[in-house]
Amino acid sequence: MKLPTTPSFRLDNKNALITGSSSGIGLGCAVALAEAGASVFLAARRREPLEELKNKLIEKGCKASILELDITDTKKVETILNDQPTFDILVNSSGMAKHTPATETTEEDFNSVIDVNLKGAYFITKEVAKKLIKEKKPGSLINISSQMAYVGGIDRAVYSASKHAVEGFTKSMAIEFGPYKIRVNTICPTFIKTALTIATFDDPEKINWVKSKIKLGRTGEVEDIMGAVVYLASDASSLVTGTSILIDGGWTSG
Repeated sequence: MKLPTTPSFRLDNKNALITGSSSGIGLGCAVALAEAGASVFLAARRREPLEELKNKLIEKGCKASILELDITDTKKVETILNDQPTFDILVNSSGMAKHTPATETTEEDFNSVIDVNLKGAYFITKEVAKKLIKEKKPGSLINISSQMAYVGGIDRAVYSASKHAVEGFTKSMAIEFGPYKIRVNTICPTFIKTALTIATFDDPEKINWVKSKIKLGRTGEVEDIMGAVVYLASDASSLVTGTSILIDGGWTSG
């Protein structure tokens, strides 16, 4: 009897770009990938928190560097990425929310959310894939989406629309890039406690509603995302593309 070999979750000799890595889910993804052996490129608009994260990772023996990047400036993103090494892994964790009743949505709020969550995510995924294809390298491209890509929510019409769209282009890119052995997937978290979600967590009425939807009876922590991102980035998920990992505590199960 020949036993099967467990695929490796290690990411040694891989370059990983993580956008939105200055805080929250993006920071957690950066730590997870770095600890798995990847050389992580920390990208966000704010340099100071990136410097702090880089230094802490280097203290742990990890490989980390910084890219100041605004993913809504698609031309500048293209220029910057052309000067960087090819990224074997992309985690696009940049995100924005402007939660209001649909009847009160302003065009400015609509555009700002779509610019980050959809346009920015689309074009940085495209640019990373282009380099991989040109150099005939496989890759894993991961978009941080949301459970709101599968359900609606009060005050979340624009946010939900942007994440539904991310799921759509992820599936289409997975079909296009599959022949090049480039995988494209999403991670769809429920409410994760971060600096950006603190207003919801501090509102007893809202957080009680959230917990009533989550079958496991608790909200999420950044650590709940870290295992999934290593899985999707690694050879352990080599046959996984065009799909989503829902980390929602059962919210979308019905």
